Amino acid sequence: MSERQVMKVFQRAFISRISRIVLLIILLLAFVYGAVAAVYATRTIFKVKMNYAVVLEKLGGKRQAVTEVGWHARLPIFTRIEQEVTLMNQIMHLGGTSEPRRIISKENVALWTSALLTYRINDLKTWAIENLQPMTLLQGDYDGIVKDLLQSEPVNQLISSRPTVKEKIFKALKSSPINEGGPTLEEKYGIEIVSFVLKETRFGDNLVEASEEKKRRELIAEAENYAADQEASRIKKLYAAYLEGIRSLQKEVGRPDGTTDTALLQFLVQQKWAAAYEKNQTGQNTVVIQNTIGSSPPITLPLPEAQK
Repeated sequence: MSERQVMKVFQRAFISRISRIVLLIILLLAFVYGAVAAVYATRTIFKVKMNYAVVLEKLGGKRQAVTEVGWHARLPIFTRIEQEVTLMNQIMHLGGTSEPRRIISKENVALWTSALLTYRINDLKTWAIENLQPMTLLQGDYDGIVKDLLQSEPVNQLISSRPTVKEKIFKALKSSPINEGGPTLEEKYGIEIVSFVLKETRFGDNLVEASEEKKRRELIAEAENYAADQEASRIKKLYAAYLEGIRSLQKEVGRPDGTTDTALLQFLVQQKWAAAYEKNQTGQNTVVIQNTIGSSPPITLPLPEAQK
Protein backbone atom coordinates (compact mmCIF):
# COMPACT_ATOMS: atom_id res chain seq x y z
CA MET A 1 0.00 0.00 0.00
CA SER A 2 1.40 3.30 -0.97
CA GLU A 3 2.07 6.10 1.50
CA ARG A 4 -0.55 8.34 -0.15
CA GLN A 5 -3.30 5.78 0.38
CA VAL A 6 -2.32 5.39 4.06
CA MET A 7 -2.64 9.14 4.62
CA LYS A 8 -6.07 9.19 3.07
CA VAL A 9 -7.25 6.40 5.39
CA PHE A 10 -5.97 8.24 8.47
CA GLN A 11 -7.61 11.47 7.34
CA ARG A 12 -10.95 9.77 6.83
CA ALA A 13 -10.76 8.13 10.26
CA PHE A 14 -9.85 11.43 11.94
CA ILE A 15 -12.75 13.28 10.28
CA SER A 16 -15.16 10.51 11.20
CA ARG A 17 -14.02 10.63 14.83
CA ILE A 18 -14.33 14.40 15.02
CA SER A 19 -17.79 14.20 13.50
CA ARG A 20 -18.93 11.65 16.11
CA ILE A 21 -17.57 13.84 18.93
CA VAL A 22 -19.30 16.94 17.60
CA LEU A 23 -22.55 15.04 17.19
CA LEU A 24 -22.27 13.68 20.72
CA ILE A 25 -21.70 17.16 22.12
CA ILE A 26 -24.72 18.48 20.24
CA LEU A 27 -26.89 15.66 21.53
CA LEU A 28 -25.62 16.24 25.07
CA LEU A 29 -26.35 19.95 24.86
CA ALA A 30 -29.82 19.25 23.48
CA PHE A 31 -30.49 16.82 26.32
CA VAL A 32 -29.33 19.30 28.94
CA TYR A 33 -31.37 22.08 27.35
CA GLY A 34 -34.45 19.86 27.19
CA ALA A 35 -34.03 18.82 30.81
CA VAL A 36 -33.63 22.42 31.94
CA ALA A 37 -36.63 23.47 29.84
CA ALA A 38 -38.70 20.65 31.31
CA VAL A 39 -37.72 21.62 34.85
CA TYR A 40 -38.44 25.29 34.14
CA ALA A 41 -41.74 24.48 32.44
CA THR A 42 -42.91 22.46 35.41
CA ARG A 43 -41.55 25.22 37.66
CA THR A 44 -39.65 22.77 39.81
CA ILE A 45 -37.19 25.60 40.08
CA PHE A 46 -39.05 28.90 40.27
CA LYS A 47 -38.16 32.52 40.82
CA VAL A 48 -39.79 34.97 43.20
CA LYS A 49 -39.53 38.51 41.81
CA MET A 50 -39.35 41.67 43.88
CA ASN A 51 -42.77 42.77 45.17
CA TYR A 52 -44.20 39.37 44.27
CA ALA A 53 -44.95 36.23 46.26
CA VAL A 54 -45.70 32.60 45.42
CA VAL A 55 -48.19 30.36 47.23
CA LEU A 56 -47.19 26.66 47.36
CA GLU A 57 -49.58 23.83 48.04
CA LYS A 58 -47.99 20.74 49.55
CA LEU A 59 -49.15 17.14 49.24
CA GLY A 60 -50.63 17.12 52.72
CA GLY A 61 -52.82 20.12 51.87
CA LYS A 62 -50.75 22.69 53.72
CA ARG A 63 -50.30 25.98 51.91
CA GLN A 64 -47.20 28.09 52.23
CA ALA A 65 -46.41 31.64 51.08
CA VAL A 66 -42.91 32.20 49.69
CA THR A 67 -41.96 35.90 49.79
CA GLU A 68 -38.15 35.78 49.70
CA VAL A 69 -36.81 37.23 46.44
CA GLY A 70 -34.69 34.88 44.32
CA TRP A 71 -34.61 31.29 42.97
CA HIS A 72 -36.31 28.48 44.87
CA ALA A 73 -36.74 24.75 44.33
CA ARG A 74 -39.69 22.53 45.11
CA LEU A 75 -40.50 18.85 44.87
CA PRO A 76 -42.19 18.32 41.46
CA ILE A 77 -44.69 15.71 42.61
CA PHE A 78 -45.32 16.55 46.23
CA THR A 79 -45.83 20.29 45.80
CA ARG A 80 -47.40 22.58 43.26
CA ILE A 81 -47.48 26.34 42.70
CA GLU A 82 -51.03 27.46 43.41
CA GLN A 83 -50.73 31.13 42.47
CA GLU A 84 -48.40 34.06 42.06
CA VAL A 85 -49.44 37.23 43.88
CA THR A 86 -48.25 40.77 43.26
CA LEU A 87 -47.54 42.91 46.32
CA MET A 88 -47.48 46.20 44.39
CA ASN A 89 -50.30 48.74 44.16
CA GLN A 90 -53.19 47.32 42.17
CA ILE A 91 -56.32 48.88 40.71
CA MET A 92 -59.92 47.74 40.66
CA HIS A 93 -62.64 49.36 38.54
CA LEU A 94 -66.24 49.73 39.62
CA GLY A 95 -68.13 46.81 38.11
CA GLY A 96 -64.87 45.30 36.85
CA THR A 97 -64.69 47.63 33.82
CA SER A 98 -63.41 51.10 33.06
CA GLU A 99 -66.64 51.93 31.21
CA PRO A 100 -69.22 54.06 33.12
CA ARG A 101 -71.83 52.13 35.06
CA ARG A 102 -75.50 53.09 35.42
CA ILE A 103 -76.71 53.90 38.95
CA ILE A 104 -79.89 55.38 40.42
CA SER A 105 -79.64 58.39 42.73
CA LYS A 106 -81.74 58.99 45.83
CA GLU A 107 -84.39 60.80 43.74
CA ASN A 108 -84.58 57.85 41.25
CA VAL A 109 -82.55 59.77 38.64
CA ALA A 110 -80.35 57.64 36.38
CA LEU A 111 -76.66 58.59 36.34
CA TRP A 112 -73.54 57.17 34.71
CA THR A 113 -70.45 56.88 36.88
CA SER A 114 -67.05 55.20 36.94
CA ALA A 115 -64.69 54.78 39.89
CA LEU A 116 -61.21 53.44 40.57
CA LEU A 117 -59.88 51.78 43.72
CA THR A 118 -56.15 51.44 44.42
CA TYR A 119 -55.08 48.85 47.00
CA ARG A 120 -52.04 46.89 48.13
CA ILE A 121 -51.81 43.38 49.63
CA ASN A 122 -50.20 43.50 53.09
CA ASP A 123 -51.07 40.12 54.60
CA LEU A 124 -50.47 37.34 52.08
CA LYS A 125 -51.78 34.69 54.46
CA THR A 126 -55.14 36.45 54.78
CA TRP A 127 -55.36 37.27 51.08
CA ALA A 128 -54.29 34.03 49.44
CA ILE A 129 -54.79 31.36 52.10
CA GLU A 130 -57.92 32.41 54.00
CA ASN A 131 -59.85 33.53 50.89
CA LEU A 132 -60.78 31.41 47.90
CA GLN A 133 -60.70 33.55 44.73
CA PRO A 134 -60.00 36.76 46.66
CA MET A 135 -60.16 39.00 43.57
CA THR A 136 -63.74 37.93 42.83
CA LEU A 137 -64.77 38.34 46.47
CA LEU A 138 -63.15 41.77 46.77
CA GLN A 139 -64.78 42.93 43.54
CA GLY A 140 -68.24 41.99 44.85
CA ASP A 141 -67.78 43.70 48.24
CA TYR A 142 -66.26 46.80 46.63
CA ASP A 143 -69.07 47.18 44.10
CA GLY A 144 -71.74 46.71 46.76
CA ILE A 145 -70.33 49.32 49.15
CA VAL A 146 -69.72 51.95 46.48
CA LYS A 147 -73.10 51.54 44.77
CA ASP A 148 -74.97 51.64 48.10
CA LEU A 149 -73.28 54.91 49.04
CA LEU A 150 -73.66 56.49 45.61
CA GLN A 151 -77.35 55.60 45.35
CA SER A 152 -78.05 57.04 48.81
CA GLU A 153 -76.83 60.50 47.74
CA PRO A 154 -79.04 63.22 46.20
CA VAL A 155 -78.34 63.90 42.55
CA ASN A 156 -77.10 67.45 43.20
CA GLN A 157 -74.49 66.07 45.62
CA LEU A 158 -73.27 63.54 43.05
CA ILE A 159 -72.86 66.24 40.42
CA SER A 160 -71.74 69.35 42.31
CA SER A 161 -70.12 67.90 45.46
CA ARG A 162 -68.04 65.03 44.08
CA PRO A 163 -65.03 65.65 46.39
CA THR A 164 -67.24 65.29 49.46
CA VAL A 165 -68.86 62.12 48.12
CA LYS A 166 -65.46 60.70 47.14
CA GLU A 167 -64.01 61.23 50.63
CA LYS A 168 -67.10 59.70 52.23
CA ILE A 169 -66.75 56.55 50.12
CA PHE A 170 -62.99 56.34 50.77
CA LYS A 171 -63.52 56.43 54.54
CA ALA A 172 -66.22 53.76 54.26
CA LEU A 173 -63.99 51.48 52.18
CA LYS A 174 -61.06 51.93 54.51
CA SER A 175 -62.57 51.76 57.99
CA SER A 176 -66.30 50.93 57.91
CA PRO A 177 -67.35 47.28 58.40
CA ILE A 178 -68.92 45.53 55.43
CA ASN A 179 -71.81 44.51 57.69
CA GLU A 180 -72.67 45.61 61.19
CA GLY A 181 -70.23 43.93 63.56
CA GLY A 182 -68.27 42.39 60.67
CA PRO A 183 -64.76 43.03 59.33
CA THR A 184 -63.68 45.89 57.12
CA LEU A 185 -62.32 45.32 53.63
CA GLU A 186 -58.77 45.69 54.93
CA GLU A 187 -59.33 43.14 57.71
CA LYS A 188 -61.18 40.63 55.54
CA TYR A 189 -58.64 40.53 52.71
CA GLY A 190 -55.39 41.61 54.38
CA ILE A 191 -55.06 44.66 52.16
CA GLU A 192 -54.48 48.39 52.52
CA ILE A 193 -56.87 50.79 50.75
CA VAL A 194 -54.54 53.35 49.18
CA SER A 195 -56.96 55.64 47.33
CA PHE A 196 -60.40 55.96 45.77
CA VAL A 197 -61.29 58.19 42.82
CA LEU A 198 -64.63 59.05 41.20
CA LYS A 199 -63.56 59.28 37.57
CA GLU A 200 -66.90 60.36 36.11
CA THR A 201 -70.41 61.26 37.24
CA ARG A 202 -72.83 62.48 34.58
CA PHE A 203 -76.41 62.35 33.37
CA GLY A 204 -77.48 60.26 30.43
CA ASP A 205 -77.82 62.00 27.05
CA ASN A 206 -81.62 62.02 27.14
CA LEU A 207 -81.64 63.41 30.66
CA VAL A 208 -79.16 66.11 29.66
CA GLU A 209 -81.49 67.23 26.86
CA ALA A 210 -84.45 67.21 29.25
CA SER A 211 -82.46 69.18 31.82
CA GLU A 212 -81.50 71.78 29.24
CA GLU A 213 -85.13 72.11 28.14
CA LYS A 214 -86.21 72.44 31.78
CA LYS A 215 -83.54 75.07 32.37
CA ARG A 216 -84.72 76.99 29.28
CA ARG A 217 -88.31 76.95 30.52
CA GLU A 218 -87.21 78.06 33.98
CA LEU A 219 -85.33 80.99 32.44
CA ILE A 220 -88.39 81.96 30.40
CA ALA A 221 -90.63 81.72 33.48
CA GLU A 222 -88.13 83.73 35.49
CA ALA A 223 -88.08 86.43 32.81
CA GLU A 224 -91.89 86.52 32.72
CA ASN A 225 -92.04 86.76 36.52
CA TYR A 226 -89.52 89.58 36.44
CA ALA A 227 -91.57 91.44 33.81
CA ALA A 228 -94.73 90.93 35.89
CA ASP A 229 -92.94 92.23 39.00
CA GLN A 230 -91.79 95.29 37.08
CA GLU A 231 -95.31 95.93 35.80
CA ALA A 232 -96.75 95.50 39.29
CA SER A 233 -94.17 97.91 40.66
CA ARG A 234 -95.03 100.45 37.95
CA ILE A 235 -98.75 100.14 38.65
CA LYS A 236 -98.11 100.46 42.37
CA LYS A 237 -96.13 103.65 41.83
CA LEU A 238 -98.81 105.08 39.52
CA TYR A 239 -101.49 104.23 42.05
CA ALA A 240 -99.52 105.89 44.83
CA ALA A 241 -99.04 109.01 42.67
CA TYR A 242 -102.75 109.01 41.82
CA LEU A 243 -103.71 108.83 45.49
CA GLU A 244 -101.23 111.57 46.34
CA GLY A 245 -102.75 113.77 43.61
CA ILE A 246 -106.25 113.17 44.98
CA ARG A 247 -105.10 114.06 48.50
CA SER A 248 -103.48 117.24 47.24
CA LEU A 249 -106.57 118.20 45.25
CA GLN A 250 -108.86 117.45 48.19
CA LYS A 251 -106.62 119.49 50.46
CA GLU A 252 -106.74 122.51 48.13
CA VAL A 253 -110.43 122.54 47.09
CA GLY A 254 -112.10 120.39 49.72
CA ARG A 255 -114.03 121.51 52.77
CA PRO A 256 -113.34 120.39 56.32
CA ASP A 257 -116.87 119.01 56.73
CA GLY A 258 -116.41 116.73 53.70
CA THR A 259 -119.32 118.15 51.64
CA THR A 260 -117.13 118.35 48.57
CA ASP A 261 -115.95 114.73 48.66
CA THR A 262 -118.83 113.35 46.56
CA ALA A 263 -118.50 116.07 43.94
CA LEU A 264 -114.75 115.55 43.78
CA LEU A 265 -115.16 111.79 43.31
CA GLN A 266 -117.69 112.32 40.54
CA PHE A 267 -115.33 114.74 38.82
CA LEU A 268 -112.48 112.25 38.91
CA VAL A 269 -114.72 109.47 37.56
CA GLN A 270 -115.86 111.68 34.70
CA GLN A 271 -112.24 112.53 33.86
CA LYS A 272 -111.40 108.82 33.78
CA TRP A 273 -114.20 108.11 31.32
CA ALA A 274 -113.18 111.14 29.27
CA ALA A 275 -109.64 109.81 28.94
CA ALA A 276 -111.03 106.42 27.84
CA TYR A 277 -113.21 108.07 25.18
CA GLU A 278 -110.31 110.17 23.91
CA LYS A 279 -108.18 107.02 23.41
CA ASN A 280 -110.92 105.33 21.37
CA GLN A 281 -112.38 108.20 19.32
CA THR A 282 -113.83 107.27 15.96
CA GLY A 283 -114.97 110.63 14.58
CA GLN A 284 -116.66 111.77 17.84
CA ASN A 285 -116.32 114.82 20.08
CA THR A 286 -116.64 114.16 23.81
CA VAL A 287 -117.78 116.83 26.26
CA VAL A 288 -117.57 116.14 29.99
CA ILE A 289 -120.07 118.04 32.13
CA GLN A 290 -119.44 118.36 35.87
CA ASN A 291 -122.54 118.46 38.04
CA THR A 292 -122.33 118.45 41.81
CA ILE A 293 -126.00 117.77 42.31
CA GLY A 294 -126.48 114.45 40.53
CA SER A 295 -124.59 111.87 38.59
CA SER A 296 -124.41 112.87 34.94
CA PRO A 297 -122.80 110.59 32.39
CA PRO A 298 -120.58 111.96 29.66
CA ILE A 299 -122.48 113.34 26.67
CA THR A 300 -121.32 112.75 23.07
CA LEU A 301 -122.43 115.46 20.65
CA PRO A 302 -122.88 114.85 16.94
CA LEU A 303 -120.36 116.24 14.47
CA PRO A 304 -121.03 119.72 13.08
CA GLU A 305 -122.50 119.98 9.59
CA ALA A 306 -119.21 121.21 8.19
CA GLN A 307 -117.44 117.97 9.15
CA LYS A 308 -120.04 115.65 7.66
